[in-house]
Amino acid sequence: MNSIAEMRAALLDGRSTPEEEVAAAYQRFDESGDPAIVIAEVPRERAMVRARELARLDPAGLPLYGIPFAVKDNIDVAGVDTTAGCPAYAYRPSVDAAVIERLMVAGAIPVVKTNLDQFATGLVGTRSPYGIPRLPWAPDLVPGGSSSGSGVAVARSLVPFALGTDTAGSGRVPAAFGGIVGIKPRRGSVSSRGVVPAIRALDCVSIFAGNVADGTSVLDVMAGFDPSDPMSRIRRAATRDHCRRVGIAEGVAPWVVAALGSVSPTESVGLDAFIEIGEMLYGGPWVAARYASVGAFVREHGDGMDPTVRSIILNSQRWTAADVMDAELRLAELARGARIVWDRVDVIVAPTTPRHPTIAEVMDDPIGVNSELGRFTNFVNLLDLCAVAVPPNLTVIAPAWCEVDAIEVAAQLAGRSGVVDRVELAVVGAHLRGEPLHHQLVDLDARFLAETHTAAQYRLFALANTTPPKPGLVRQATAGAAIEVEVYSLECAAFGRFVAAVPPPLAIGSVVLADGRTVRGFVCEPAGLANAIDITHLGGWRQYGERSAVARSG
Repeated sequence: MNSIAEMRAALLDGRSTPEEEVAAAYQRFDESGDPAIVIAEVPRERAMVRARELARLDPAGLPLYGIPFAVKDNIDVAGVDTTAGCPAYAYRPSVDAAVIERLMVAGAIPVVKTNLDQFATGLVGTRSPYGIPRLPWAPDLVPGGSSSGSGVAVARSLVPFALGTDTAGSGRVPAAFGGIVGIKPRRGSVSSRGVVPAIRALDCVSIFAGNVADGTSVLDVMAGFDPSDPMSRIRRAATRDHCRRVGIAEGVAPWVVAALGSVSPTESVGLDAFIEIGEMLYGGPWVAARYASVGAFVREHGDGMDPTVRSIILNSQRWTAADVMDAELRLAELARGARIVWDRVDVIVAPTTPRHPTIAEVMDDPIGVNSELGRFTNFVNLLDLCAVAVPPNLTVIAPAWCEVDAIEVAAQLAGRSGVVDRVELAVVGAHLRGEPLHHQLVDLDARFLAETHTAAQYRLFALANTTPPKPGLVRQATAGAAIEVEVYSLECAAFGRFVAAVPPPLAIGSVVLADGRTVRGFVCEPAGLANAIDITHLGGWRQYGERSAVARSG
């Protein structure tokens, strides 16, 4: 599917019409094969009527003319039930949320309401009675939440952009897992009127898009003061008279420093103070705001809710007004310590998530894994920062009102084209640098990220009868070891071509790295281990090749 710019160009020069684009969007959802993405459709005839109306208008003044989009189902679309992921909670709004109004005035057309972690409570995307939206290249991994359906809809190119909300990272974690862009503006710069509140003082409507330019064009339409929203603020521009200074957090790949260092001064920054602040979000009284929003409903209808969500909301009653005052004071103290970083840098580049967990892991530990995913996102909301998430698993963070700084650095990371759909891939054998199949990665413009090891959960085998010789990596329940790997990033289209060429018994599955992150990587089917040699003790494929060479020369 085309970007907003490409779709708009086709609409303006007559190669397409708004009706055709809307019909194509509905068809893509119909053919996606994943009913968990969508909770409800905007009635098709209604969308078509709007498309025909647009065809009679001058598109020159409509920046999103004829562009179909998806809406997280805690944002009101007039005449379509808002469920917030809870069927018993459903109500039918008579007016659109403020952001929907703005987007439709600009020519955009909503087509579906998307799935979410119930009441936007979660970063995993698994807490919904409507199912778990799946990433087609990683169906065993969580899609990220709470804006799971919107993130997957854009990751699967069903629509060029979608709306989410972000209270603790819900507009960035799904972007990281889907290999797309997620933009979280500072709170109050985009109206939240018509949005089911989670933590009202922190909630932001966020944007998922295929590239930075698309996301920026949507933000430009959405942003603006809303006198009917008590949390809305008058937007002001923060201008710089110097080159943007970039802080690089621990865990960011070396290529990022190289990519940015040629155009911006960079320095290492620590995030300890920020992370301590982030831990306060769900470890402190802010979660009580969820009870204030929907607690009465949960008390009455809790038996039909997701048990984890119900527990989080009901347990938040324990916080007192005194706790709130103490927490606000502690936040102010910690924020002062964190603020000094902004005297040295204009933006910070950090990981978006620590790792990509499996659905099974979340089911086994729904609270612990979810909390882990907010390590690099929670503090952004509490400190009223803005952020842009870009692949592969990077977030550019800036102070309030400095979205332009975050966007420009994110675009630098994305490349001049702004297209940043990328997937991280771990290779373990014949695709390593210097090995006979490495050229396949080079031919696909793969970007080297790091030389590292898997978690100590694997065994490595030299497979029999493969040309060129190849290893098989197998995850173990016990008695595993750390195996040397190289990690690359590929654009999604290139990744798809790469996967299609992988011969059995090899396959692309999920590989856990030594730092706890989960990426795509080579694994081996059990049938392929017949007559294979266990080389785990060597620690990697190169070591096996060196030993074999010595044996041949001797």
